[in-house]
Amino acid sequence: MQPSGAMPLLAGVVAIFLGLPAHAQSADPIKIGVIAEVQSIAGAATPGGAQIAADEINAKGGVLGRKIEIVTYDNKSSSADSVRAFQRAVSEDKVSAVIASYISEVVLALEPWAARLKMPLITPGAASNEITKAIHNDYDKNKYTFHGYLTSAAQAQLVCDAAKELLVDQLKFKNVAIMSEDAAWTKPLDAGYEACFPKAGMTVVEHIRFSPDTTDFTPIFNNIESKKPDVIVTGISHVGVQPTVQWKNQQVPIAMFGISAQAFSPTFWNDTNGAADGIPTLAVATSDVAVTSKTKPFAQAFKAKYGTPPAYTGYTAYDEVYIIAEAITRAGSSDPDKMVAEIEKTKFEGTIGNIEFYGKDDEFTHGIKSGPGYVTGLVFQWQNGKQVTVWPAKIAEGKLVYPKFVKFSQ
Repeated sequence: MQPSGAMPLLAGVVAIFLGLPAHAQSADPIKIGVIAEVQSIAGAATPGGAQIAADEINAKGGVLGRKIEIVTYDNKSSSADSVRAFQRAVSEDKVSAVIASYISEVVLALEPWAARLKMPLITPGAASNEITKAIHNDYDKNKYTFHGYLTSAAQAQLVCDAAKELLVDQLKFKNVAIMSEDAAWTKPLDAGYEACFPKAGMTVVEHIRFSPDTTDFTPIFNNIESKKPDVIVTGISHVGVQPTVQWKNQQVPIAMFGISAQAFSPTFWNDTNGAADGIPTLAVATSDVAVTSKTKPFAQAFKAKYGTPPAYTGYTAYDEVYIIAEAITRAGSSDPDKMVAEIEKTKFEGTIGNIEFYGKDDEFTHGIKSGPGYVTGLVFQWQNGKQVTVWPAKIAEGKLVYPKFVKFSQ
C-alpha cells in the first residue's frame, strides 16, 4: 500500500524525470571523431589539439553534464580510408561531429558523406575553395560541412597583402614567379595569385605548376631564374623539404615567399639541416606570438603534453572542439541540424583569431571569415632556427631578412 498522498508525489517525480533532457539521464560521453594523417607532423597535431580542448572542457564539467571523448582514426593520407573511417565513426562509434584532414582531396571525398549521413564535419586544414563552393551551390544538402581553415582564395589575398607591405613597399620588388604544386587546393590559390599580385604592384613573369612527386627542382629553378623575377611565391604543402634544400644548396639568388606548409612544422629547420634559413610562409599562428589571448597558453599546454610545439592543425582542431562543444551547449542537444544552426552562429575567440563563419548567401558559405577583426593570418620567416613573425606589424617579432646568396635587382 502506498502512503496517502505518495502516488501523486511519485507521479510528479516521474513526470519531472521524463521531462528532463536526454543529457541529464545519460552519462555517456559526447564523442567527436578526428580523422587525421597521424603519421605526419601536421596530422598528429590534429588529435593532439583536439584532446587538449576536450581535457579542458571536461575539467570544467563537460558539455551538458557529459564528457567529451575524442575518437581518432588514422586515414593514412587516403581518401578511401577516410571515407571508411567516417562511416565507422557515424554508424559504429556514434560520434556527434567529425574533425577531418588537412588534405583538400580527402575533405572533398568526405563532404558528400557528411551530407548523406547528416553528420557535422569541420576541416582543420584543407584549403580548396571547392569545399565551400559545394555548400554554397547546394546548401540544404551540404550544410553539414564547415571549413575551419582559410580558403585558398583567402590565403592568396593575405599573401598579396603581406607582399605589398614587405616586398613592394619595403624592398621595391616588381616581378614575381609563381611556383605551386599541382593539387586541388592550389588551383584557386594560383588563380588568386594571378589576380591579386598585379594589384599589389607586381608583374607575374612565370607560373609553374609541378607534380608533388618532383624530386629534382633544378630544372624548375633554372627556368625561373631565366625569367629574372625578384621573388618566387610558392603554394606548396605536400613537398617542402626538397625545394628548400635545393634553393639553399644551389644558391638560387631569388627570394622565396608565399606558402610552404611543411615549414609550419617545428622540425622543419632540422629536417632541412638549416637550409630553411630565410624561408617565409603564411601561417595562422606560431607558438611565440599572441595572435589572441589563447594562442600562447594553448601552445604551452601542447608542448607540455606532447614535447613539441603544435603544428597549425593543432591550433585549429583545438578551436574546433570548442566550437562544436559550444554549439551543442547552445542547442541543448547533439541533434545534427540543431548543431549546424548553432555552429553557423559561432562567435569564438580562438587561437588563430576571432572565428565566425560566412553565411548561406556568401560566396564562401561556412568558410571562416578572414581579414581585420577575424582571422588575419601572419607571415613568419625561419631565422637562425626560429620561426620569427615578420607580418603584420602589430605582432611582428622582427624584420624580413634573406640570406646573402639572394640578390636584389634594384
